[in-house]
Amino acid sequence: MTNGYFDEADPARLLVEYPIGEAFLAGPARLDAARLRALQERRFSAVMRRGWQIPFYRRLWRNAGIAPDDIRTLDDLARLPTFSKADLMASVEAHPPLGDFHGMDGGADRRSVVMHTTSGTTGAPQPLFFGAWDREAQNALLARAYRLQGMSEQDIVHSVYGFGMVNGGHYVREAILHFVGALLLPAGTGLETRSEQQVALMRRFGVTAIVGFADYILKLAAVAREQGLEPGRDIPVRMISGHLSTDGHEAMARAWPGAEVFDWYGVGDTGIIAAEGPDHDGMYIWEDAHLVEILDPDRLVPLGEGERGNICVTVLFKNTIYPVIRFNTNDVSSIVPGRGGIGINFRRLAGFQGRSDNMVKLRGVNVYPTGIGAILGDIDELNGEYVCRWIRRHGQEALIVMAETRTSGLEDSAPLLRRTSEVLRQRLGVGVEVELTPPGGTARLSQLESRQKPIRLIDER
Repeated sequence: MTNGYFDEADPARLLVEYPIGEAFLAGPARLDAARLRALQERRFSAVMRRGWQIPFYRRLWRNAGIAPDDIRTLDDLARLPTFSKADLMASVEAHPPLGDFHGMDGGADRRSVVMHTTSGTTGAPQPLFFGAWDREAQNALLARAYRLQGMSEQDIVHSVYGFGMVNGGHYVREAILHFVGALLLPAGTGLETRSEQQVALMRRFGVTAIVGFADYILKLAAVAREQGLEPGRDIPVRMISGHLSTDGHEAMARAWPGAEVFDWYGVGDTGIIAAEGPDHDGMYIWEDAHLVEILDPDRLVPLGEGERGNICVTVLFKNTIYPVIRFNTNDVSSIVPGRGGIGINFRRLAGFQGRSDNMVKLRGVNVYPTGIGAILGDIDELNGEYVCRWIRRHGQEALIVMAETRTSGLEDSAPLLRRTSEVLRQRLGVGVEVELTPPGGTARLSQLESRQKPIRLIDER
């Protein structure tokens, strides 16, 4: 057994393997295609060796007719079957309470393990496991993004990521504490620290950066204005880094004037995968740490640049607890064609564009509820908060969009209702039903105050 978590994490070696700041820009970011491929091959080989030691992968691969010698290089990657959260939850059910997709044997040589769960937004919370090495690697990769976006040890950072069993708040706190050095206000969700108190703390301590999910960061701007404060003037935030929906930059810039807005993408199983840089032209995939494929949602075969499909990820640093090899996130995006303009030789991800397993098909048209907020945000009389209800009426399916107005007066709402319906029909390509509700009218359904990722679709069929 080792001497403990930080001996296993080996921070000095970790920052050589996965550098941040100027060391990243002068190192991995400048790798040409041949050297990057060689690095990926070496790391992929180590991950595959570990994968064959895990019962979940042995079963998955052997059921697909795969033997250890069949996968020799990255050219063979697509031969491996993908897996998703459903497969992990099946593992948990068959091998309670933790499943058999991790490498914990409980013996004398057991490694340090960090355990969290997913938020449960798309079902029952899933266990998440991290060894010391891969936990600190994902922390360093998040710090790489924050540094690229301009965060420094001089910043005062307000975080609205949740704590408890979910990974988000802990992960962000560790990244900033261990690798950025900024002062962090770990406020959490509105359930953990009331929204009004969060606004007061931000003003009192002079917050310069906000990190978290866009929905709640937008709400904090609205709460500040309700208290007579003007974001950008009374709370002069210079940077926001979080998770935006399609076209979400504009809504955030309006809510927090003067703040430069950045997007990044990752899931609990993988840590951060890609991050927007100062060029604001897609999100750079950390290709020294992740192999990213875009797959056709139905056939699960790789798609080309610019084609939209499911993000599938193989994590190149997770070779201790719970390797992640061809994980189908069911999140939808595409690869931006070409290369960016700031000298980082990695491919770019277009950003989160919905979930293929949380999609509504209306009269042959695919509708992603998570993308509706950006459309509603363009209507001045609405505050951007909403919930979609998927119903069946008289044998036909319909989608009801409950949208909040900026003010409580709904006496003459018919023109706004018609305009909102028309905008949604034009942007979505299919008609939906619209219900207007006063401010806060969807909060009970979306659980905006208590969840770091609000519920946007309720299936009532």
